[in-house]
Amino acid sequence: MTDQLSALTTIFTEFYYWITVVLMFLIHVGFCMYEVGASRYKHHQHTLMKNTMLIPLVTVTWFLFGWWIYWAFPTGPGLAPSIMNESAALITDESLFSAAWYVPTSDLMGTNLNDHISGVFWAAFLLFSWTAASIVSGAVIERITTFAFGILAIAIGSCFWVIDAAWGWHFDGWMLKILGYHDAYASGVIHAVAGGFALGVLAVLGPRIGKFSSSGEPRNIGPRNPWLVTIGLFLIYTGFWGFYAACNIPIFNLGPEYGMEGVTFWTATNIYVTPTTLSAITFNFLMSLSGGLLAGYVISKGDPFWTYSSGLAGIICASAGNDLYHPIQSFIIAMVGVWVAYKMHYWVERKFKIDDAVGAVAVHGYAGVAGLIICGFVLNGYPSSGYSVGAMWVGTDYAPINPLGMFIGAIIMFGVLGFLPGWILAKILHGMGKLRIPREVELAGLDYTIMEDAKSDEKAVSSSSR
Repeated sequence: MTDQLSALTTIFTEFYYWITVVLMFLIHVGFCMYEVGASRYKHHQHTLMKNTMLIPLVTVTWFLFGWWIYWAFPTGPGLAPSIMNESAALITDESLFSAAWYVPTSDLMGTNLNDHISGVFWAAFLLFSWTAASIVSGAVIERITTFAFGILAIAIGSCFWVIDAAWGWHFDGWMLKILGYHDAYASGVIHAVAGGFALGVLAVLGPRIGKFSSSGEPRNIGPRNPWLVTIGLFLIYTGFWGFYAACNIPIFNLGPEYGMEGVTFWTATNIYVTPTTLSAITFNFLMSLSGGLLAGYVISKGDPFWTYSSGLAGIICASAGNDLYHPIQSFIIAMVGVWVAYKMHYWVERKFKIDDAVGAVAVHGYAGVAGLIICGFVLNGYPSSGYSVGAMWVGTDYAPINPLGMFIGAIIMFGVLGFLPGWILAKILHGMGKLRIPREVELAGLDYTIMEDAKSDEKAVSSSSR
C-alpha cells in the first residue's frame, strides 16, 4: 500500500472487523451461560462441553469448505447468472470474488502482508456460523448425544446456513436478483434457518422425560438459574450489537460502484453494498430491543425467562429491514414478532408435543420468519440491492422488495434449508442409534459419572485428613 489514504482505509477496515469479531465472541459466552442456566444441574457440564466443542468443529470445517461454499453458490447454481462472470454455474473460475480464492491452500487463506481483509472477514462469518450452531444447541439440551450434536453443528454451521447466506445474503445472491429478497441483519439467513433446523431435529429427537403428562399436557421445566439466564441474554444482546456492525462494510465509495463517473460518495453499506450508517442501525437496534422486552413482559405477564428472550426475539424480527426502517417501525415490528413467537411456541408445543427447552425455535425461527414477511410489506418497492440484473418481477430492472418474494424467501430459509435438512439428518442419526442418549442416562444425568467421581474424590480427601 503506497497511497496513505488507501492504507488508512484498509487498516481501519481490518481493525473494524477485528473488533466486531471480539464483540461477537460474547454471543457464544452468553449462549453458554444461558443454556447452563436453563438446564438442570445433572446436565450442566455436558451442556457446557457441547457448546464448547462446536467451536473447533465448526471452525475447522468452516476453514476447509464452509467459506468456499459462500463464494461458490450465489447463482444457486443454475438459478441466476452472476453479475461477476455472467455464468449461472458455481463461481469457481478466476473472476473477482470467486470461491477459487478461498480454498484452504489459497494465498488469501493465511498470512499475507498484501491482504488485510480476508482473515477478519472470514472470522466475522465464522462467528455467525457458531451462532447458528448454538441456536440449535439450546433447543436440544439434556437428551442429545455429543456425537449427534457434533454432526448437526457442522451441518448447520458450515453447510446449510452458508448456502442460504450465498443465496440471500450476498450482493450477487440469486434470491436478491430474482425474488427481491432483503434480509440486511439476518432475520432469515441465520435465525430462521437455524430455528427451522432445530425444529426438524426436535421432531425426531422427542421431548425430555417428564415434559408431558400421561394425558399429553406439557409441564413447565423452568430455568434452574435465573441469574445465568439473565446475564447470558444480556451478553447475547451485546454480541448481537457487534453482529450488526459486522454485517456492514464500514467505508466504501459507492459512486464508481454504481457507475456514476466522477461522483464520490463515501458511506457505510450493508451486506448488499447499499448505503446505511452505524447511526441508523443503532437507533433501530435499541428500539427493536425495547419493543421486544416490553411486549415480552406484557404477554408473559412478567415471566423473566420470556421477557429476556423476547428482547432477542424483537431484534431478530426487525433485523431483516433494520437498515431502512424508521425507529418507530422497528419498535412496533419487534412487538409483533414477540407476539408471534410466544403464541406459536405454546401452540406447537401442545399440538405436536415439541419440547424446545429454551424457546430457540420460537425466538429465532418464528420471529425470524415473521420479520421476513413483515419486511416484504413495510419495504415493498424498495430495491433489494444496488445491482440491476433482470428480476422476475420487472424483467430488466432492479429487483424490488415485495411481499411474495419475501414469503417465498421465508419458506426457503425456515423450511427448505432449515427444517428439512435438520429432520433428515436427525432421522439418519436416529436410525443409527446415535441421536438420543439412553433413558437411564437421561434420568441419572449426563454428568452422573463426573458427579460420582467427584464424590469419591471428596471421600478420599476427607478420610485422609483425619
